[in-house]
Amino acid sequence: MNVKKRPKAHSPASSPKNDATELVVGEPTELLAFLLASLPGRGRNSVKSILARGQAAVDGRPITKYDHPLQPGQRVTVSWTKVDRSGGDKLVGLTILHEDDDIVVVHKEAGLLSIATAQEKELTAYRQLSDYVKRVSPSARIFIVHRLDRDTSGVMMFAKSERVQQLLQNDWKDAVLERTYAALVEGAVRTKEGTVKSWLKENKAMVVYSSPKPDDGQLAITHYKVLQSNDRYSLLEVRLETGRKNQIRVHMKDIGHPVVGDKKYGARGSSLGRLGLHAHVLSFRHPTGGKTMRFESPIPSAFLRMFKEK
Repeated sequence: MNVKKRPKAHSPASSPKNDATELVVGEPTELLAFLLASLPGRGRNSVKSILARGQAAVDGRPITKYDHPLQPGQRVTVSWTKVDRSGGDKLVGLTILHEDDDIVVVHKEAGLLSIATAQEKELTAYRQLSDYVKRVSPSARIFIVHRLDRDTSGVMMFAKSERVQQLLQNDWKDAVLERTYAALVEGAVRTKEGTVKSWLKENKAMVVYSSPKPDDGQLAITHYKVLQSNDRYSLLEVRLETGRKNQIRVHMKDIGHPVVGDKKYGARGSSLGRLGLHAHVLSFRHPTGGKTMRFESPIPSAFLRMFKEK
């Protein structure tokens, strides 16, 4: 296939910071085949995603059909700026930060379930992403890698195949280079830096607690550092060495400073209107490429407002 590029067109391998790549069709073909030949650095699923998101335009008109016919001389523009979805395609409480053939990294807002239980059938991050990938390929699937509590916001990662899910989960401790949370807790934390270590267990009421006996339960290690503090609240940077269920919430209760809004684990009030926990940074080695990737979601402004002078 003879593909002629405009002299000033961005290279398909160029930085995502470039707005678009413009290509000229050299011979009769179809849109998907043309893009696969013209964007050699991208896999088939990645190119299908570009089409599904409306990022490919033929002579200025967005086209999503794989088999759209192309004729010599037509211009195909691939936009590297994500197209805002509307209507039924719009993701609710969820923003895609990164997507490739193996993983999807998202920002989840507080209030959205990661995945439903047998009793809960409402809209979830998992269900929305499953629908999202099926619009590109009906056989596509999404696999959960780790979870955030309903009222915890921030960075989450999903796998696009069971193989990649297993690669990540089996090597989670070594693959994850940084997993940092912002925690708004009650009271002034006097120790500026500290580590909480305990063995966690769960009772029949599904409440997790630290066992008084060493080696009784799952080992959990949490490191924290005070970022801001006043008489009523402290904002902590919390780094997880282990990733147990409700680990931060239990450990904050253990040091006498429960997470704001967390009545399950001892919080007295709910002045924030949500849980004061946010998955701030997730850094990891890509499960297939090995490249180090880092994603950061800003600390919610509602957390920071608690420290403004009144």
